[in-house]
This record gives sequence, structure tokens and C-alpha cells, in this order.
Amino acid sequence: MNSTIDRRAARPATSDHYKWFVVGLLWFVCFFNYADRQAIFSVFPVLKSEFALSDVQLGVIGGSFMWVYAAMGPLAGLAADRFSRRALIVGGLLFWSAITAATAVSTQYWHLVLFRALEGLGEAFYFPASLSLISSYHAPETRSRAMAFHQSSVYAGTIAGGSVAGFLAESYGWRSGFYLFGGLGILLAFAVIVLLREPAAPAAIESAGSIREGLLEVFRVPMARVLMLVFVGANFVAMVFLTWAPSYLSREFGLSLSMAGLSGTVFLQIASVLGVLTGGALADRAARKHLGGRARVQSIGLLCGVPILLLFNWASSATAVIVIMAAFGFCKGIYDANIWASLHDFVRPERRASAVGVMNSVGWFGGGMAPVVVALIMTRWGFGFGATLSLTALVYLIAGGALFWKTRRRG
Repeated sequence: MNSTIDRRAARPATSDHYKWFVVGLLWFVCFFNYADRQAIFSVFPVLKSEFALSDVQLGVIGGSFMWVYAAMGPLAGLAADRFSRRALIVGGLLFWSAITAATAVSTQYWHLVLFRALEGLGEAFYFPASLSLISSYHAPETRSRAMAFHQSSVYAGTIAGGSVAGFLAESYGWRSGFYLFGGLGILLAFAVIVLLREPAAPAAIESAGSIREGLLEVFRVPMARVLMLVFVGANFVAMVFLTWAPSYLSREFGLSLSMAGLSGTVFLQIASVLGVLTGGALADRAARKHLGGRARVQSIGLLCGVPILLLFNWASSATAVIVIMAAFGFCKGIYDANIWASLHDFVRPERRASAVGVMNSVGWFGGGMAPVVVALIMTRWGFGFGATLSLTALVYLIAGGALFWKTRRRG
């Protein structure tokens, strides 16, 4: 794709103030998108006891969200290319917030699986619509920084979901956190209705034939295929942390639910915020030099994470685990900053939401296997959590190496 053409197509006809206001408003929506999905993991020890669940069953609860989220990705992307992105963002926020609150009424194992799956259905529509909206407002000169700032809400939401849910579970019962996050999300939806405007969208895609062609077009882009495969690996490793770190710190080092939920998220995610802001700034500079510059920055983040992941096998205290998690989080943030901005460099503006939907689908199918795979490794093979985390270094090495090689050939 010619980057000059992309600049003309994407340059927004709006004020500088409002285009950044949009990013700030969506920051809060994304905050709840991740807080709601993360809250369940901090109460795994309580659910395990109350519902008499095995680790594999807990893994299925975690995976059910991701499998439905992934399955809905292509449809969500196509919808965001055809219909009002504002309406999809508001509708998705209302739906998943209501489901989060409904999770609190679960009394059986299958209730938890069902509500997690339905939450995945609602949340699937957010990223294709919101990232397409951000790209409509932000030209390539500011796109990485805008998406990096938006991405920082992922970490803030993960911290809040993990720590607040753990604290409330100890003080008021595990259900209270779901009522809180669900209720606040519904209130936010009404604010978004008033404040968010839909910019002029790219040319509408009208026919069923063009929809099929749109999906094929995304897969025909060689760099898009590489970015999707790398996203599978990166997402797999990320979900190992998000799903099992609080339980690991609670079981192995005796941390309380609130401290395990906090420690299992806050240090990694704060470091990721620093990494994502660094990665966004570096990528906007690199993208001015060549089209694959953003992806090159991503590959460096992944490769720097390899030796850090290997250290987990030798961590003998909660403090050591937390320090290593923070170092890993910084490297992860450098990669995360440009997940979507890199993709948008290689697909036409009319297909951006479709591309995000497809990539989300592919990546989360891979990530959705992580909770179950890790449970099986620890249960059947007798691996400790530290050793299992060290094994994920191989995933980062393959993904980072492939992306570095691809951007070197383009460079």
C-alpha cells in the first residue's frame, strides 16, 4: 500500500482537540472492557472452593470468553465497516456491562461458563469499531500515539479488574465486584451516547460479494498474515499471565485474594503502560522512515522479552516474580502499542474494522487455548507455574524472530 494514499484517505476533517477527546472517551470504555473480563480471574480461588471446580474447569471458564470473542471477531469487523461504529460501541458496552452484573447471580458451574461466553459476545464488537474510529480521526503521523494511549486503558482496566474484584471478594463476597463494574459500565454508556460523534466513514460496503471480498482482501496482504500469526503467539503468552498469575501468587506464596489480585496485575500492567507509551512514540518515528517501522518496533519488544521470561523458572519468592513480571510487562507494552496501528498501515481504510475483527478472531483463538493448556501442563506433566512461564519464551522467540525477519526484508 502507498503510505501517501493512506495519509490522504485517513486524514480527519476535525479539530485537534476533539480527535484527542475521542481517544480519551474511548479510554474509559476500553477500561471497563478489560476490567470486566479480568475480574473473574482474581476470584478463581473462591470459585474453585464454592463450586468444587478443578483447574481444568477454571480454565474452561476463562477460555469460554475467549472462544466466543474470537468466533465473533470477523462478524464484528464487518459490522463496523458497514454500520455506525458509535452505535456498536454503545450497544456493546451496554450488553457486556449487563452480562457482567448478571454473572453475580451464578449458582452453578454452567452459569459461569454461559455468562463468560456472552460477555465475549458483547465485547467482540468494541475493538473493531473503536480502532477504526480512532484511525478515522488520526492520520498516520499521530496514529501510534493515539492507539498507544488508548491501549494504556487495557492495563489500567486489568489492574482495576484484578485488584478491586479481589478486595471486594474478601470484604463483601465475590459477587460484589461484578455488580460494581457492570453498573458503572451501564452509566458510562449513557455518557458515550451524548459525547461521541461518528466521523465520515470510508465508502460503504454494500453487497454480500464485497463482504466476502473484504475478508479475502485482508488475508491476501502478506504482512497482515504475519501480524496475525504473531498476535496469536503474543496473546497466548499474555493470557497465561492474566489467567493464572493471581492464583499462582495466592497458592505458592500465600498472598491474600486482594494482594494476589493486585500483585498479579498492577506491576506488570504499570510497566506495560510505560512500554506502550515508549513503543508508540518510537513507532511513529520509525513509520516515517519505512512502512514496516511500527512492526519492527514490535519485534524488538518481543525479542527483548525472551530472556526475561526464562527467568521465571528460577524465581523463588513473590518479590522476584513481581520484579520479573514488571520487566516483562515493559517489553510486552512495546509490542502492544502497535498491534493495530501496524495492521492499519497495510490495509485500506475501508477494510480496517474488518481487518481488526479478523485479527482479533485469529489471535484470541490462540489466546483462548492458554488457560486450558497451562492447566493441563501443570496438572498432567507436573510443571510448576514458573517453569511453565519459562516455556512461553519459545513462543516469544519464534514470534519476534519472524516479525523482525519480515520487517528486515521490507526495510
